[in-house]
Amino acid sequence: MAVERTLTILKPDCVRKNLIGEVTRRIQEAGFKILAMKLTRLTKDTAGGFYAVHKERPFFGELTDFMSSGPCVPMILEKENAVADFRKFIGATNPAEAAEGTIRAEFADSVGENIVHGSDSVENGKIEAAYFFAESEVVANQA
Repeated sequence: MAVERTLTILKPDCVRKNLIGEVTRRIQEAGFKILAMKLTRLTKDTAGGFYAVHKERPFFGELTDFMSSGPCVPMILEKENAVADFRKFIGATNPAEAAEGTIRAEFADSVGENIVHGSDSVENGKIEAAYFFAESEVVANQA
């Protein structure tokens, strides 16, 4: 397996519930290295740009309203098979369908407020990471 990078965002519901530390701890315990991380607040426009792929979907307005409703924490993560492993680690988008022990099963309230974003492919992970971080902000060589 190849070492990959993926983007995650601890969403506004995660921040509101004071779960940044707990979710970050679990991410690291699952073997992911954090290469970049910041606390930020998206505007409706920046949320719309990030989720532009969903622009024609009926939930787009709700999604951008939610993502701009408070601070969030984007992170670039790295490990072998990062994309698939992270998606398994966080669980299904619908927390009612998420496997026991996953982040969404434990902490998410609904499909719309599901605690965390995870890239769906290596290619999208690169695009998404560049949306939040300049290459100079990525600390790739950790001791």
